[in-house]
Amino acid sequence: MVSDYDRIACAIRYIQENVDKQPDLKEVAAHLELSPWHFQRLFQRWAGVTPKRFLEHLTVEKAKKLLRESRSILDTSLQSGLPGPGRLHDHFVSIEAVSPGEYRHHGKGLEISYACHDSPFGTVMLARTARGILALSFVDDAGKDVELDSLKRQWCNARFIEERKDSACLIRRLFYGSSSEPDKLLLSIRGTNFQVRVWNALLSIPAGSVVSYQMIADYLTRPRAVRAVANAVAANPVAYLIPCHRVLRSNGELSGYRWGRERKQLMLGREWLGPAGESPAV
Repeated sequence: MVSDYDRIACAIRYIQENVDKQPDLKEVAAHLELSPWHFQRLFQRWAGVTPKRFLEHLTVEKAKKLLRESRSILDTSLQSGLPGPGRLHDHFVSIEAVSPGEYRHHGKGLEISYACHDSPFGTVMLARTARGILALSFVDDAGKDVELDSLKRQWCNARFIEERKDSACLIRRLFYGSSSEPDKLLLSIRGTNFQVRVWNALLSIPAGSVVSYQMIADYLTRPRAVRAVANAVAANPVAYLIPCHRVLRSNGELSGYRWGRERKQLMLGREWLGPAGESPAV
């Protein structure tokens, strides 16, 4: 069975491939074998904007323009040490690496709760410890078990518990801003010193802005470490919260994305245009 997210991903892909032809509502709807009315409502519910508005803004020229403007934004944001405006509403994120003992003993004595929920960008799996979020990844229906098995291999001595109630509240807070509590959002993740430096840099990129791998390398005073930066971005264990989707190639084009280029384009589109504010049941 084709999910709504799959339909929207297909629509985004079709619009991208035919942007020069400026496909109208009827054409894209026909490609998905949906009525224009149904497609319009579905797209706006998931993307937060109409297909026409989405087409107007999601172009390479838009990305290039933002990229050219982002150097001063990036420098100011990173050097101030502050998250960008609108970052996760009233919340901010900080990284607290897992302890050496937990890492060395593969989570011995650690309890990890997990659950899958709907989000504006498809099904997401959230894993947490008492100290914070351990992992956040987007999964297709066939990939839920794969993602969980991967976590269990990494933390083979930890105790895993499926828990949906508290995690559902957290998902609403993360993706829909349903809470105004000024609590710090902690990420309890593991990574090398360099990876953590890259991830902290990503946390300071304002919503709606984009940067290149070279910009991040330059900021870290490692101008030749572009490949290492790209590898650190790709290794991000916490999708969306550490905004690796805001990194583009130096020419402004979308680079690859662990959770799919269409999903990356959708995230950027919502940041540029604003979310619909509609929160589905999780």
